[in-house]
Parts: sequence; structure tokens; C-alpha cells
Amino acid sequence: MPLTRVSMRRGKPAAYRKAILEGLYQAMRETFNVPEGDRFMILTEHDEDNFAYDANYLGIRRSDDLVIIQLTVSNTRPRAQKQELYRRIVEKLTANPGLRPEDIFINLVEVLPENWSFGHGVAQYVQ
Repeated sequence: MPLTRVSMRRGKPAAYRKAILEGLYQAMRETFNVPEGDRFMILTEHDEDNFAYDANYLGIRRSDDLVIIQLTVSNTRPRAQKQELYRRIVEKLTANPGLRPEDIFINLVEVLPENWSFGHGVAQYVQ
């Protein structure tokens, strides 16, 4: 159950933002065994004053089209599967809506399965 948060500069059209969320969802379905309907995604737009980044950190030339993606997931997947997810996200988002690979920043936050409650105050993943 990924919880997906996307942060970006304000000003892109709705179709552009929708393509980002759809590409992320498809990449997770293809590489992370995310089931159909397991879609909890938040996209937040920020004014220039509230969106700071280093345009050249680690020698990667970023632009104002930078998209910061944070995925909170259960800590159940091996390194190779995570690397495949990163690769597939970049493939999807460069194809549509046309992001540059340099402008796709991904952060994976892993939590224990008991740290999720999908409703009713119950930790559904606890056996």
C-alpha cells in the first residue's frame, strides 16, 4: 500500500498533473505488486517561494519542472525491486507528461506493516 506524495511548482495544467499520478500508479503496479485499486495519492503545487531545491546537486541539472515524489511503503521489498521501480517511474514520466529524467526526484520511505491503518482504527496488516 504505497502512500504517494508529489510536490511540484504551481502552474502545470490538470492533464499534466493527472499524467504524473497515472504514470506513478502504473509503475507501482508493474514493479511493486500493487493491487488494482490500491491508489492513495496526493499532489501538492507550490509557489516559487515555497519550493526550494539545488539545481545542480550531485551534478544533476534540475529545472523548475522538478517533481519531488515521496512514496511511503511497507518495508517488504528487496533492493532490486526498488531500483526497478525508480527506473520504471522515470520511463513512464518521461513518456507522459514529458518530464526530463533530471527533474524526477524519488524518495522511498519504508515503514513496518503495522504502521498502517486503512480505516476503522484497525491495523489491517497486523496478523
